[in-house]
Amino acid sequence: MRYAQGGGPTAERRRFRERIQYEAGERFAHGEKTAVIAKGLRVSGRSVERWRRAWRQGGIDALASTGPPKLPKLSEGQFAEWRRSWRSGRPSTAGRTSGGPWRGSER
Repeated sequence: MRYAQGGGPTAERRRFRERIQYEAGERFAHGEKTAVIAKGLRVSGRSVERWRRAWRQGGIDALASTGPPKLPKLSEGQFAEWRRSWRSGRPSTAGRTSGGPWRGSER
């Protein structure tokens, strides 16, 4: 997993990113070019273009953080089951009941 347990950046990191996006929004309103904004904020031009599209459609409010990108795929109970099986050394189906790259005890 790219990020620890949460599947996304921390709340602090999201707030930091949101401040950058708001700064970009202010610059959009002043008519600055994408390349100038990207260089000034030290972000990619593609990010600035994506933010500009959102800003055009929804204004400055469209640049607000929407929170974590998604919820974890496993429930707490499923994760606990996976952890128990992982510690015991046997393969886990991670919630699947059939199929998968192994066949368990069929050997």
